[in-house]
Amino acid sequence: MSAVNDAPAVNAAPRGADSKTAPPPFWQRRAFFRYGALALILGAWELLGPLIDPIFFTYPSRIAAAFVLLVANGELPYYLLQSLEVLVFGLSLAILFGIPLAVAMGRIRQLDWALDLPINAFYATPMVALVPVLVLWFGIYLKAKIIVVFLFAVFPIVINTYQGVREVDRNLIEVARSFRSSERAMWQDVLLPYALPYIAAGIRLAIGRGLVGMIIAEFYTTISGLGFMVLKYANVFEMDKTFVPVITLMFLGVTLTNGAKWLEKRIAPWRRAEA
Repeated sequence: MSAVNDAPAVNAAPRGADSKTAPPPFWQRRAFFRYGALALILGAWELLGPLIDPIFFTYPSRIAAAFVLLVANGELPYYLLQSLEVLVFGLSLAILFGIPLAVAMGRIRQLDWALDLPINAFYATPMVALVPVLVLWFGIYLKAKIIVVFLFAVFPIVINTYQGVREVDRNLIEVARSFRSSERAMWQDVLLPYALPYIAAGIRLAIGRGLVGMIIAEFYTTISGLGFMVLKYANVFEMDKTFVPVITLMFLGVTLTNGAKWLEKRIAPWRRAEA
């Protein structure tokens, strides 16, 4: 009998025992601190809010009651749809115009320096001061608000997409050229897929800037939208109702930004695998 057969058997660890670790307790998870801090802030706000004059301040329970009231009487959905109409049209135009323009800027050197001046002039101009000028040019109705949202949203898309196109791996371009790829196929198969994360980042920035532009436009133009709700109830010191459109805008921005992240993962799954 060999020495190997005489050796005592060693109990092998069950397969997969080391690969799976026990989850941490709930008080050590990130969600506990995130939602716990939120609950703590809301609790302190609810306790301290009634001690302050309601003309200047409010608290969560009153905001919730005002939210239910404004939804029940149809006022919040009515003004929210008006704001969404402006935001959707403005963002859509910014995306449809900004992405092709930025790709062309990255491919055509003459457009590179030619568009530096309007971009720098736009960012050097105070945005609030720009809105009254646009109102004088285009009026106070829907068209003016869409143009304001478009101008607020298009430049983040252009700048981020342009940066993504300029950072495309030159080896990929040379391979495409070696296979006699046309310029259209170069855009479709190389430039846009590579720049897609930059485009998604630009759209996320454009959502936030578009919301700001939408509210500012509603302050200066026709009586409509969530911006009008803010002014309407702030002027009569109904702070609980004033907070309702503000919080609605906050959730709208978070929802649209997360939606853009989800869409990026769906249309560019290879970038998630590389991360």
